[in-house]
Amino acid sequence: MNIKKYFKISLGAALLVATQISCIQDDNWDAPEIVCNNKFDAATYSMADVVAMAPASGTKLFPNLPDSPPVIFDGYVVSSDQSGNFYKTISFQDKPVNPTVGLQIEIDNSGNFADFPAGAHIRIKANGLVLGRDAGVLKLGAVDPNYAIGRIPKSIVGRFMSGVCSGNGLEIVQITPTVVTLDQITVSPGADKFINTLVKVNDVQFIDSEVGKNLMDVDASNTPIDTDRHIENLAGKTAVVRTDGFFKPAYQIPNKSGDITFVVSKYNSAYQNVIRASGDINFTKDRLPKPATIFEDTFSSNSFATNGWSLVSVTGAETWYIAAFGNPKPCAAMSGFNSGNKVNEDWLISKSISLAGAKTASFTFETDRGYAGNEIEVYVTENYTGNPGTTTWTKLNPILDTTTTFSGFVSSGNVDFTPYIGKNVNIAFKYTSTTSAAATWEIDNVKVILTK
Repeated sequence: MNIKKYFKISLGAALLVATQISCIQDDNWDAPEIVCNNKFDAATYSMADVVAMAPASGTKLFPNLPDSPPVIFDGYVVSSDQSGNFYKTISFQDKPVNPTVGLQIEIDNSGNFADFPAGAHIRIKANGLVLGRDAGVLKLGAVDPNYAIGRIPKSIVGRFMSGVCSGNGLEIVQITPTVVTLDQITVSPGADKFINTLVKVNDVQFIDSEVGKNLMDVDASNTPIDTDRHIENLAGKTAVVRTDGFFKPAYQIPNKSGDITFVVSKYNSAYQNVIRASGDINFTKDRLPKPATIFEDTFSSNSFATNGWSLVSVTGAETWYIAAFGNPKPCAAMSGFNSGNKVNEDWLISKSISLAGAKTASFTFETDRGYAGNEIEVYVTENYTGNPGTTTWTKLNPILDTTTTFSGFVSSGNVDFTPYIGKNVNIAFKYTSTTSAAATWEIDNVKVILTK
């Protein structure tokens, strides 16, 4: 090495630095300006518009030719794989508060939270991607010869997805979970609208048999595996909390109740819910009181009189009857069709049911429907006169079967009877039909549940 040359260079560098420092008159250094530019142009569609483009079956490819109109839309990330869940996927919804739709995008990367954390405002250019349903979940992904919807390679994610700028960096907002009941996220078809959105359920707990267990089971080698656990509400309704085998850290299920936040998902026909981290489980209250069923009818006796039902036919010759169907067989049924559609108004009215001493109370049942016609109407009253025409009824808003093809019984969800605690009530199912349409309605598994 030329030592003399080395010292000459070093001395010159030192003099240059000294000169620069001497030019600074005070300690006020200007921070370099951080410039954040949006990669994609402004949205050309709302996320709801894009979701509406999804085909009923198969997939839709968004063209990516030079003259293809851009399909650009915004969303907000609600998932996080930082704790090991949401393997190579990102769930996002259209708004931070009260979302209307959710989507999932598949990326071949196991650390997506670093680039797209929960709350990140993202913009997607869908040209070149495919949209469709995979195992019951609406997804956006890459064209893949082996899969209907493939994962986007990490190296080209930037072609399709980018953060949206806010000031000098990525815009990250607070996502407000939608408060829902277990029925809303477990009963088809209404539950589908919550898939890939962030929700919160209050007053739930893990079921008794899972208290004290770890959130994840292990295999023979003591390695954590994908696990389903189950939460329940006051009425005993349950839902699945799904955890990936890579979830961390370990979490022991407490003997407590409280609220839980998660992203709603689905695997084929089974709804499941995925937490982002153990902090999403906020169980600090005492266990919930045990529910008791104080009225129940599965119509297995083949008689309405067994449980005190009254049949009132206001119009038409057709009446309620016990049908050889049900869930399981039999069930209560009514049809206004008899060698043609007939005009009918027929009531099926329960006996008086006491809600004395209850802290909570709810009402559930199941329906299955065939053929076009009026929806069945469901009512409750505190003062049944013996005549439905002179009784003051309150109309209820349960979930009813919306198909017309006898496609299976649908749960009503838990109809809240809290306003009637301490009172005696009668429940009524009102059927109507016309000469132009007479649906067949089947009812089964009627229950009134309370806690004391």
